[in-house]
Amino acid sequence: MRISRDAGKTYPQKHERNLTESLPSLPAAVRIFGKDGTCAAIFLDFDSSVGGPDWVEADVRAVQKWLHTCGARWIEDFSPNGGRHVYVPLENRVTFSEARDLVEALGTRLRTLDKTPHQNILHGCMRTPGSPHKRGGHQQLAISLTTAYDIARRPNKAAVWAAMKADLRREIEAVQALRLNAPFISTSEATAFHRPAGRMSRGMQQIALTGLYDANRYASDSDARQAVITAAAAAGMDLTDVERRIMQGIWPGLASFYARYASRHRMPALKRDWTKAIEYLRKNKGSAAQNNNAHRSPTSQPNTQPPAPTGNLISSDPQAEHRYIRTWRNALALREHYYTDSRNGLARRMVLRALGEAAHMTASRFIEFGDRSIAVATGLDHTTVGSHLRALRTESDPLVTLVEVGRGTKGDLYMLTIPQDVRAAAEDLPWRKGKIHALRPVFRELGLPAAFVYEALERSAGMNTAELVRLTKLSRTAVSESLEVLAAWNMVARDTARVWSVVSGTSLKELAEHFGVLEAVARQLYKYRIERILWREWLLKNVNTVAELLAPDEDYPWDAYEGPPDEWALADLAFTSTA
Repeated sequence: MRISRDAGKTYPQKHERNLTESLPSLPAAVRIFGKDGTCAAIFLDFDSSVGGPDWVEADVRAVQKWLHTCGARWIEDFSPNGGRHVYVPLENRVTFSEARDLVEALGTRLRTLDKTPHQNILHGCMRTPGSPHKRGGHQQLAISLTTAYDIARRPNKAAVWAAMKADLRREIEAVQALRLNAPFISTSEATAFHRPAGRMSRGMQQIALTGLYDANRYASDSDARQAVITAAAAAGMDLTDVERRIMQGIWPGLASFYARYASRHRMPALKRDWTKAIEYLRKNKGSAAQNNNAHRSPTSQPNTQPPAPTGNLISSDPQAEHRYIRTWRNALALREHYYTDSRNGLARRMVLRALGEAAHMTASRFIEFGDRSIAVATGLDHTTVGSHLRALRTESDPLVTLVEVGRGTKGDLYMLTIPQDVRAAAEDLPWRKGKIHALRPVFRELGLPAAFVYEALERSAGMNTAELVRLTKLSRTAVSESLEVLAAWNMVARDTARVWSVVSGTSLKELAEHFGVLEAVARQLYKYRIERILWREWLLKNVNTVAELLAPDEDYPWDAYEGPPDEWALADLAFTSTA
């Protein structure tokens, strides 16, 4: 189920929880589609905001009459605002495409039927009986609990599902024809994102994630799934990589394409498709190297080398720079109580971490990555980053100092500064082990408080809630809610002594892929690259700019979404051992 913390307005994915025997205290909704991209019931949501309660009542009577003629049994509930839900349990699970087509077809007959829950394989959900309602009261059964239990225990046979589809055959054909004629609008297809080597195109990832595809390009689910499998093979994935994404629910859209087979035949079908994909790629080996403008980057590859500021400011000894940066990290830890757990305070703490990460990556206390680059690292807008940097550098005895104002395409040059009031303490403290991270992609979905709590647990053998509150400088409520979110996604666990620790087997990158966060990162990167190109063109036309300031090099060290390269981890251990 998904919990709503904003009085029933939204049911975000990060608040997904396992069903419990106790009644939830907040509005809760259940997912319609499972990890395999199929559903065990048709959820019909009649919305009173469209035509009012009277129209809802008329549509519900009409759908009940139709279900009765098809031989179906159903469960019904109602909400305090006059809306109604009708659930049609099915003995055999049906695919996302089949369920969507039927509900959309039925929607042509019923004005108040909301079709959107069945149009989203990842986020389609509905409040069920027992859930608190945003206007007070609860979602209540319109039939007896005994009858509802009997219908759920003995769901509708396959013949009933066939009868429902047969009766709606013309409407289903009509909505499918409309889908063929309508332009397919996809966030990933509308903008030609660059596809780095070894990564699937954004369009293929979206099909695997959502099960939605351009019906004018692919005639059937089978064609779409073969395209995804071929794209995965071309990106260098193994068959086991694809199997894992299907089994773990990371690609429910692709899983739904195999739901037409019995469970024991799905993996053999996947292996057959994989074999076809490999054969196709071998036959068309030369075409992969051809020029493809749709997947070419509009700029050159990122340059993560340290800038050369005016004067001899950078030490020629990288180890000395790393030691300085680690001492600065101690100073950051000592000064974090300056930044409360308000939104601005949390954002500034993350901006400082991004600067520290960038400094380690370039082995220099001087950072010239620009607001947009730091925005990618923190998940913030670049204008917000600029305002935070201005606030940080104007503090009394700041942690960062503005060395040089940006010119042309060069960003402002900042230097990590150890404040005088904590310098002695920072130098006496032992260096912290491991990397310093900016906002890792998964925490764009889970939130900044969860990022700080996870970071604290990463650096320890385990902590209780009180220790986390003290270390993270967050409120107890924020820490408790963050732990609840992290535990729900198996990122942290609590032992019998009520001590929390990180679950090492849970991949942050895979969770980010599951949440679709990498799409947001890719869109932000693409947007900023286009803006940089436009800015260079304007400078060339309007400003007598020095040639080197118009170098095409990018400054996105976080382009791989994983933070500093692994070799810094080895360097970290070496510097720690010399402390």
